[in-house]
Amino acid sequence: MAKVDINCDMGESFGAYTLGRDAEILEYVTSANIACGFHAGDPATMRKTVKLALEKNVGIGVHPGLQDLVGFGRREINLSAQEAYDLVVYQIGALSGFVKSEGGQIQHVKPHGALFNMAAKNAKLAEAIAEAVYKVDPQMIFFGLAGSELVKAGEKIGLRTASEVFSDRTYQQDGSLTSRLHANALIKDHGEAVKQVIRMVKEGKVPSVQGTDVSIKVDTVCIHGDGESALDFAKHITAALNEAGISIAKISSFIE
Repeated sequence: MAKVDINCDMGESFGAYTLGRDAEILEYVTSANIACGFHAGDPATMRKTVKLALEKNVGIGVHPGLQDLVGFGRREINLSAQEAYDLVVYQIGALSGFVKSEGGQIQHVKPHGALFNMAAKNAKLAEAIAEAVYKVDPQMIFFGLAGSELVKAGEKIGLRTASEVFSDRTYQQDGSLTSRLHANALIKDHGEAVKQVIRMVKEGKVPSVQGTDVSIKVDTVCIHGDGESALDFAKHITAALNEAGISIAKISSFIE
């Protein structure tokens, strides 16, 4: 039976602002990527989200992003490999304090937003981020866009890597995600999103916006928790994957 992890970005509330429905979505995912205060989140939110994830036996991931709260970490910033290394080490340290204080353990690290997309194509950035993860704890699993420089960098340095695909995003023929600047970047129809995921898992293929199929490896599927229908989609995709004979499990239980 095919097996896959479902991850979701969480802990993105801060101060007086509440984003997402973390407590409810945690019922349907197996891994949580928790914001560390740079692109979203704050200390209180980090603590609460860590506790919720531990209560639900959901794998805890560090979700380091660019220091751009206003842009939600989705705007590109020109930074050096050393700066990328430093900000990732810093954010792993921030979340690990809360995880350790609650008696848990970090499962994985997944870069956020623009940092993720930049490093997916930039080998030097990817290697700096992978090195940061490895030097803090080589047992952590490193999430990267399937087929990207992130996955290559993780494998090169000796980390366990998880090839990630996106349920609600369209793909380019080079395997990259369509930029959010384009109108066709997001798949808003739940049925189409689920159909894409099932094909990726079972056939290792995803259609590109150019009309050609792209080969793709799938270990973990990202769903977004900040949309209006995020909870409904989380319920829908877990049910559909089970019906398709695809087992959903925490990444640390099956990744080698």
